[in-house]
Amino acid sequence: MKRLGFISSIVVVAAVFFAVVSVIAEQSSGKDSGSGEGSAAGAPSAATKSEPGKKEKKMSEGEKAKSGEVEVATIGGGCFWCTEAVLERIDGVLEVESGYMGGHVDNPTYEQICTKTTGHAEVIQVSFDTDKISFEEVLDIFWQAHDPTTLNQQGNDRGPQYRSVIFYHTAEQKNLAEISKKNFDSSGEYDDPLVTEITKVSEFWPAEEYHQDYYRLNKDTNPYCRIVISPKMKKMGFE
Repeated sequence: MKRLGFISSIVVVAAVFFAVVSVIAEQSSGKDSGSGEGSAAGAPSAATKSEPGKKEKKMSEGEKAKSGEVEVATIGGGCFWCTEAVLERIDGVLEVESGYMGGHVDNPTYEQICTKTTGHAEVIQVSFDTDKISFEEVLDIFWQAHDPTTLNQQGNDRGPQYRSVIFYHTAEQKNLAEISKKNFDSSGEYDDPLVTEITKVSEFWPAEEYHQDYYRLNKDTNPYCRIVISPKMKKMGFE
């Protein structure tokens, strides 16, 4: 009887042991399954999680002017159709956008600019790869693409909106612009002194869509393109 009782005790202990093991196994299985569902439904996957540096951040003009290997130059040299046509052809230039800067009217229209009362200049904003072209080289092209000796005038285009101007984004750009202007002024390229303004960047207002990429889209239909811009492009070796 004692032996039977001993065996019965062993059977009971074994039953309890296997029951406990079974419960632990079920809990472990449920936890793993729950983790999988949580990963699919809650945690971001490799394809959707945000990547470092991808968060959009509004940059100041200074930050925009030199972020990474892309720099921005803002220059005005008469009608922006002309300067845009030239700078778009330069290796290393990533984007050229025509617009208005330097005035006292918010979001001006082309018609308002033409009244000569808003204070704006027609400008282009040039984004360029500094591994391929420098700010100084952009200015070298700028001097050649217009006449920097005529005040508020380029050819028959007259008015303050056609003034020669460099809007610097950083202290470094200001310094380089002043050196570049001085060097070009003393080069003997022009008999008259340069009248180009060098002033701090202000709000840039993009011009109307029909002004963008104007020469390429209208050179065969607009007489201004054939008479004014085409000779400039040929002079600089682009046509």
